[in-house]
Amino acid sequence: MSSFDSTLATLGIGRTTPSNAATASANTANLGRTEMDQSDFLTLMTAQLKNQDPFEPVDNSQMVAQMAQFSSLAGISEMNSTLKAISERLGGTTTADALSWVGKTVLVEGDTAYPRTDGTMGGTIVLGADASDVTVTIENGDGAILKTVQLGARSAGAIDFEWDGTTDSGDAPGAGPFRIRVGAMNAEGETVEATPLVWAPVTAVAFDAGGEPVLTLPGIGQISPSAVLKAG
Repeated sequence: MSSFDSTLATLGIGRTTPSNAATASANTANLGRTEMDQSDFLTLMTAQLKNQDPFEPVDNSQMVAQMAQFSSLAGISEMNSTLKAISERLGGTTTADALSWVGKTVLVEGDTAYPRTDGTMGGTIVLGADASDVTVTIENGDGAILKTVQLGARSAGAIDFEWDGTTDSGDAPGAGPFRIRVGAMNAEGETVEATPLVWAPVTAVAFDAGGEPVLTLPGIGQISPSAVLKAG
């Protein structure tokens, strides 16, 4: 017995053979349906009232209970649809939201960094374990060492570093970009995992095939906004 027949039986209605072509056509249109909508419910309720035994009519309380149950289910379905639409809207990224990234400076994982307008530069190092000696080496585009910043012993986690914008010899380093190299050792002389995080400007925003925004950072490439750790 199908779910439709079960519903008819619950309401006390026997299913009859179609008496004309119009009824047969309507039944054909309903083939494959497994759920009832509001129109189906009203049709069944009307049929129930028309076909009830006048000497044993459907109990009023039962009728009200059926109507209340359907109304509750319809309300929940409508509420779920509304909440889903709100969720999709909040989780989505509009074009205006994506374009607002352009011109911002963001902190991301990478080893290519640009100085600030005053020539100084900052970044962050993420240590995988405690280190007794942490060194940040700043190189130019040709790989020549410009500055070595000694950070000493540091605990595991994120640590910030600053560069005053001058080379070891006191000369101006140029406009950049610069390459960041990190060295970290523990007390036993073993290498400690160290990940550099650098600040870079967002120069453009594009959308991938799925409609998700992609940020373009010079020297680093294209990244997702979810890869941004901090924005300045």
